[in-house]
Amino acid sequence: MGFDIRRLDVYRKVPKDLTQPTLAGAAVSVCSILFIVFLLLSEFTTFIKPDVVSELYVDNPGTIARLEVRLNITLPRLSCTVLGLDIQDDMGRHEVGYVDNTKKIPINDNKGCLFETSFSVNKVPGNFHVSTHAAGMNQPLKPDFAHFIDHVSFGDDLSNSSVGERAAFNPLLNKDRLNAKAESSHDYYIKIVPTVYEDLWGNQNISYQYTFAYKEYQNHGHGHRVLPAIWFRYDISPITVKYHEKRAPFYTFITTICAIVGGTFTVAGIIDALIFTAAEVFRKAELGKLH
Repeated sequence: MGFDIRRLDVYRKVPKDLTQPTLAGAAVSVCSILFIVFLLLSEFTTFIKPDVVSELYVDNPGTIARLEVRLNITLPRLSCTVLGLDIQDDMGRHEVGYVDNTKKIPINDNKGCLFETSFSVNKVPGNFHVSTHAAGMNQPLKPDFAHFIDHVSFGDDLSNSSVGERAAFNPLLNKDRLNAKAESSHDYYIKIVPTVYEDLWGNQNISYQYTFAYKEYQNHGHGHRVLPAIWFRYDISPITVKYHEKRAPFYTFITTICAIVGGTFTVAGIIDALIFTAAEVFRKAELGKLH
């Protein structure tokens, strides 16, 4: 006689006429299938959504010596005709009345202004400020720089990325200084942290998180009034934060699926056996056949 390969079958089959379906077993089976489907969908969702891992290192990311700035601010009590943007830095740049990529939209019957601009600054300490300096001799008598900040950000826009919600790319969003005193200056001291975001395919975006401190004051010097302004004074940290997406290997996903299916069926079998045994004991007790 030859060797019967079927002897190696560890999953021996029981004839159907020797098995007994039960209502409890059907209920356990349905619940097990629903539970498995729920766990599989949850695990698949977790698998396809990459984790974002962060690290710190000393670097000046990017090959460009400048970084992009986006500013959107509302001044409800100062006319657009006198407003301008001034830019200064430690490399000697001093630009008054920057006008490129700038929009000034009148509001409140031309009494206020929605000021929006984008520009680049050198990667050195400096400041940019919204002021009336470019108005020359047409200075308002009592300039009121009460304002509402809609947007201040640096570098690439990562607000819609995986780290957009937990990172500080625009912490000045919706800062309300509308109740500030007239003729006050406003200083925002900004500490900028370079941030690199790398996706699963190695594509990199360079942005900049920041923290800030705020001060409101009225400035007078040498017996004459100093024109107020809204100052954004910035400095750049040498520490770079890098976020990169990371996905678990596919074999871990397969291993988890096997664990879910096998574990659920094993536990379900134990539960079904306990229910069946308890039912048999109860039935025998009713018939008086326990002894």
